[in-house]
Amino acid sequence: MRRRGRPGAQAECCAVPCSVVLERSGAGRAGQAWVASIDLAENEDASASVVVRVTDSFPEHAEQVTAEVGKLLGEEKVDAILCVAGGWAGGSAKAKSLYKNCDLMWKQSVWTSTISSHLATKHLKEGGLLTLTGAQAALSGTPGMIGYGMAKGAVHQLCQSLAGPSSGLPSGSAAVAILPVTLDTPANRKSMPDADFSSWTPLEFIAETFYDWITGKNRPNSGSLIQMVTTEGKTELVAAAHL
Repeated sequence: MRRRGRPGAQAECCAVPCSVVLERSGAGRAGQAWVASIDLAENEDASASVVVRVTDSFPEHAEQVTAEVGKLLGEEKVDAILCVAGGWAGGSAKAKSLYKNCDLMWKQSVWTSTISSHLATKHLKEGGLLTLTGAQAALSGTPGMIGYGMAKGAVHQLCQSLAGPSSGLPSGSAAVAILPVTLDTPANRKSMPDADFSSWTPLEFIAETFYDWITGKNRPNSGSLIQMVTTEGKTELVAAAHL
């Protein structure tokens, strides 16, 4: 969770690897941001952490996170819930790893997005922001990465469903999915050292975009799928057509 302060505080927060970030106004020291993370391990750069237990049961996993966040927040509402969880696995429908990879992709993208959406119905303030993480590749078929495309496509559908009047989100709030191509992370650079990094989207750009949206600047309509297209080091936000 993050309490709104100077713009740099939000950028620092979102650039920290984390699965879910929640934001709350007005409680940071000297106006700085206050952030809590929800992840598999404690985040030392956050103001508070909810550590998730590993389990193969979605209801058990979701109930643990929901209960822990409830204890942390009490009756307070947050300005934003930023779900940046995800991962990648390749493989066609013929791959021996198909079942394992589909299970992993579903847990990393759909479980986290579903939990974040439910948390938004309980803890997001009116006019707040929920972001989910989809993928530009999942706007069309992904025959070489079946599990990945299927999971990210589900996130896109969830985002658009949350824009409906009976979705359960607070009044005036917005659910927006970002659809990056490749993020410029240390892990990606290590695994793809010969790639063209100028076409990768920097985490700092995502952090600045989130800050703008939280503060109401250029925030897309609820249900929007926003592609992040980076060319020669310049990133543009491009709205995708609805499903």
